[in-house]
Amino acid sequence: MVSVRAVAAQDAAALARIYNHYVANTFVTFETEEISAADMAARIDEIEKLELPWLVAESSGDVLGFAYASKWKGRCAYRYSVESTIYLDPDRTGNGTGTELYASLLDAIRTTSMHAVIGGISLPNDASVALHEKLGFRKVGHFDEVGYKFDQWVDVGYWQVTL
Repeated sequence: MVSVRAVAAQDAAALARIYNHYVANTFVTFETEEISAADMAARIDEIEKLELPWLVAESSGDVLGFAYASKWKGRCAYRYSVESTIYLDPDRTGNGTGTELYASLLDAIRTTSMHAVIGGISLPNDASVALHEKLGFRKVGHFDEVGYKFDQWVDVGYWQVTL
């Protein structure tokens, strides 16, 4: 049974482990260096200071993934828009955990003053596109070859949902 809860400081090491898989092995994130648990704790703290949601999915005490909202841009007029992010343990994909976690994040964002949620997706990524569209996001933009990782250029698409 999967449960979704607010992130806790003690989750940082598990979240860094999950995230670092994507840093080291995929184009999903454009970071190229793995991060420490302390780095992840600082990121959690930054989101909490913004009073935006950061959620964790777990089962039997094991962290399965995380999702959070962050500022879309720094300018004042963007203050009602956020970027959404989700990462799952690579061994826990394809069983509905991502849908449950991401839907919970959107529900949590709806309790704030936010108006728009934007998800950036490194392409191709059929699973992430399907997740976003399942939850009501629509594609609003596509940038060709804006990322460079593992010696190749990567496109990024943007999906948006208005709350």
